Amino acid sequence: MSFTQELRQQAEGIFQAIFDHPFVKGIAKGKLAPEQLIHYVKQDFEYLNAYMRIYGIAISKSTSREEIATFNEQISFILHSEVHPHQNFCAAAGVTYEELQGYPLAPSAHHYIRHMLTVAHEGTLGEIMAVLLPCPWTYLEIGRKLLDEVKPDESHPFYDWIYFYGNRGEDATAKFCNRVDEWAGRATAAELERMKEYFMLSCQLEYMFWDMAYKQEEWPVPLQAAVL
Repeated sequence: MSFTQELRQQAEGIFQAIFDHPFVKGIAKGKLAPEQLIHYVKQDFEYLNAYMRIYGIAISKSTSREEIATFNEQISFILHSEVHPHQNFCAAAGVTYEELQGYPLAPSAHHYIRHMLTVAHEGTLGEIMAVLLPCPWTYLEIGRKLLDEVKPDESHPFYDWIYFYGNRGEDATAKFCNRVDEWAGRATAAELERMKEYFMLSCQLEYMFWDMAYKQEEWPVPLQAAVL
């Protein structure tokens, strides 16, 4: 069993909890409140901006053109392709994508981004790859599961979202897993433990991200407007 297969086995409970989350179930049924979709897009826009910056840090720690190309391809994908599922949610919520950009982070999104940034700045390239892997991996599995179980046609309100994630990413995710396995093959025991820890925490935070959107999570104490 490869290192990433072991990670996936250990994370099975979290993956299943994500599949069973009411937001993901809502995508399957085509029934989510506009406010939930809007909250998700607001937060995911900022999350993906941070994700691209972390890929940039990974490039700065890369030692081969092949590694650089892997991360550069992912930056390009986020910039030019991953806006499509956001636009599907926006259309279903009756808003434009541009309206939902530039909002402050909710607590769970803030925690997730800071977790990844800390690993990116302090960790090895293998640790960075481990902390990033749950995002594409969970979305791929959600998309494929919904394709298999829902079999949506174009009348489904989230048809584009489901097909986007269900039909793309398998090769990219497999490539990412191969990179993590290659790194794990030469990592120390201590580094492998950190890679496992960061991967599992990112999996937990993937669940929390869905929960944040479903509950429209905000900070517990609202910020007061400045008094002039």
